[in-house]
Amino acid sequence: MDLIHQPGVAEQIERALAEDVGLGDVTTAATVRPDARGRARIIVKEEEIVFCGGPLIAPVLARCGAQARIRKLAGEGAVLRRGELAAEIEGLLAGLLIGERTALNFLQLMSGIATKTAQFVRAVAGTHARIVDTRKTHPGLRAVEKYAVRVGGGYNHRFGLDSGILIKDNHIAAAGSVSGAIKLARQAAPHTLKIEVECETVAQLEEAIAAAADVVLLDNMTLEDIRRACQLAAGRVQLEVSGNVTLATAGDIARTGVDLISVGELTHSVRAADLSMRIEAF
Repeated sequence: MDLIHQPGVAEQIERALAEDVGLGDVTTAATVRPDARGRARIIVKEEEIVFCGGPLIAPVLARCGAQARIRKLAGEGAVLRRGELAAEIEGLLAGLLIGERTALNFLQLMSGIATKTAQFVRAVAGTHARIVDTRKTHPGLRAVEKYAVRVGGGYNHRFGLDSGILIKDNHIAAAGSVSGAIKLARQAAPHTLKIEVECETVAQLEEAIAAAADVVLLDNMTLEDIRRACQLAAGRVQLEVSGNVTLATAGDIARTGVDLISVGELTHSVRAADLSMRIEAF
């Protein structure tokens, strides 16, 4: 499925434009003839990015009446450097100006996520660990943010609460124990859903393995404990590591032998890539 047809993306574009344009762009209406045409170029302004979000340019500008024609567009996941062209668009100047900020907001956010994800993927290269995202996304933007993670070479964790069973510390507290929570989940869940449980200690991991969890999330464990967990879990359960994972620590964590490393930083605090749009009249 292409990006624009993923659930909720068209609605996200509509909401973003409604937020920015409101009842109309009064500056553009006052300064630009309705029939004036021109060209817009989107340029990279920082050292290096992984470009993402290009498929949203056309639908954003179409809703702004730009009658846009995309003359050039970098591929999703393309590595672009300072001064390089990400996109070139021709169309009605008024529509290009109206859609400029919304288009750039999507591109900058998504390219920032793809760039950060690619950095983490490189940090674990040579291991079999996968970098995965979390649900720590900006409200209403999860579909485009998780798409950007994939463009950067990462993988998606569950999309929402209905996508899989993940028993966390508060579920364990409510159920009384790790094994008790797994038992209740096993009774209620269809056989098609894996059961993942969060463990904060090696003892909890042993309990989860004994209770036949499918995946165990090792939360904020030391490297020493992660290595011990890998020895205990070998061939018995998948292991995911989460909690305060950074670019500096991701490689060491991956080399312990874990299967998955989830990184909230990919989306919850990522820095937007620096892009600009320059417009010229014909």
